[in-house]
Amino acid sequence: MLGGNSSTLAFVNSFRPDGQNVTARLLPIAWTPVGVVIGEDGQNLAIPLDGVVDWVDRTFAPEDERSFIAPMRDIELLARVEWQAPQPKRLDEAAIINIDDLPEDVAEGLANPPAPIVQCGACRRLSVRGEFLWKDRQLCAWDYHAQVFGKRGPWREGAYHERHFATLPSCAYVAAALLAQLDVEVILALDGIEEAAARTVVNALLEAEPQRAHLAVRTAGKGIRVLRERT
Repeated sequence: MLGGNSSTLAFVNSFRPDGQNVTARLLPIAWTPVGVVIGEDGQNLAIPLDGVVDWVDRTFAPEDERSFIAPMRDIELLARVEWQAPQPKRLDEAAIINIDDLPEDVAEGLANPPAPIVQCGACRRLSVRGEFLWKDRQLCAWDYHAQVFGKRGPWREGAYHERHFATLPSCAYVAAALLAQLDVEVILALDGIEEAAARTVVNALLEAEPQRAHLAVRTAGKGIRVLRERT
């Protein structure tokens, strides 16, 4: 691993030059509220062998708080001996010889399957495709929480009717830390419950607090979360 920052990881599997260049593989990386996700699609970049160290230093500048690089002396040594290894079918901990040089959250992200990475339609932050969709826009977790669970979200008082359950917001997960910034809390979490029973439980809770605004949302695995603004 050569280095990484808030949007990209770069690695090489060979310092044996093709002509004067070596090929670096660049992968997108998404820093989500539940951990790091490595992109499944990347691109190759030809870098002059004698300029690898300078390229790493420029690309992963310290101004990016998530930036990290491999020790320069290690890169120079591997380049000098023209180290190479087979291109890994999947980039994981076993495929990286300097895994200890990676931040812990990046190393943990490599243990999970790669995923398609896209840009948020609001802030351009990288996120996992399909996890947070709202009004046909791909959003990151931060913008989805702010738009859907914020003041202008689909909050309502009283029980949900059939049409309300049919159009509940849906996302991969609800992040407690992001809800806290909105003064919102989860007051009910249901997973693996048959739909009719889940609706009964949700409405029993909503009917018990008819004067409070609530918001129900579907999460991955057929889950339902009921949210309420903090008093």
